[in-house]
Amino acid sequence: MMTAAIIETIRSELSAALPRWGMSTCATLTFLSHSENTTFLAEDSSSGQRLVLRVQRIGYHSPEEIVSELSWIDALIAEKVIVTPRPLSDRDGLLLCDVPLNGSMRQVVAFEHMSGREPDPAASLSTWFLKLGTLTARLHEHSRSWKRTAAFQRKTWDFDAMLGARPLWGDWHAALGLRNADRQLLQRVADALAQRVHAYGQNSHRFGLVHADLRLANLMVDGERLGIIDFDDCGFSWFFYDFAAAVSFMEHEPVVADLQNAWLEGYRKIAPVSKADEAMLPAFVMLRRMLLTAWIASHSDTETARQLGTDYTEGTVAMGERFLRGL
Repeated sequence: MMTAAIIETIRSELSAALPRWGMSTCATLTFLSHSENTTFLAEDSSSGQRLVLRVQRIGYHSPEEIVSELSWIDALIAEKVIVTPRPLSDRDGLLLCDVPLNGSMRQVVAFEHMSGREPDPAASLSTWFLKLGTLTARLHEHSRSWKRTAAFQRKTWDFDAMLGARPLWGDWHAALGLRNADRQLLQRVADALAQRVHAYGQNSHRFGLVHADLRLANLMVDGERLGIIDFDDCGFSWFFYDFAAAVSFMEHEPVVADLQNAWLEGYRKIAPVSKADEAMLPAFVMLRRMLLTAWIASHSDTETARQLGTDYTEGTVAMGERFLRGL
């Protein structure tokens, strides 16, 4: 359980390690968020330097997986595919750093700080989803052409990893407040989703390295610029699953239809979208919703889980009913 006291202990101990990233002892460290990982903003008033430190969740990613994530980010920056924060090495040239925190050795990654804020959901999101569609297509084009090293390792986000035999974010059957009748309904949804994604297939033109978490919290708006952060969940999945991730936590809202249209318009500026691809988007949105329902149950120590709780489960059941009616 990540309590406020534990977060403060990690913050204090990590603050003492800031000089290894070239920051003075007067630099301040502020807690940003706790989700899969725990992140902090470091600010050095004497130099004006700002960076974000990501303390990795214990046991989630292997060192090889984290280094692979950072190698993709570096390639995207080098080839100017998108705007995203650069990973920063410490004074020993290490990108993945071992730091003793809260009684155990934790892995920490530093990133450049990116200016901006997430898109305002109360404002018109269609403009940003138009841009996001274009950026997503550019990511996918790069993913298809980039020559990964033999050592590259990232998780595979297929059906079994989401809702099946090896659920990486927990078992959806354990969703908060899920009643038996609703569990049976969602089982029918899961079975229908399994049939849809298996029929769609995992050929290389449909399945590859994706960001997998392009939700609003991971988008940074500054003027006309749309930056992308947090590749921590990147892995191998369906390319068009990236749209489903983009509408996370608002999947049930009527605005999603407009956002989908804008996203597709932006995507088609870079790459084609087949009828089969477009037809799968509602299935991927439902798949993502059930995955997030499982995540909330298995990450009850996060602020997101505490805020959404059983209400999110009830919304998933309602979405599942609509999804089945539409088959």
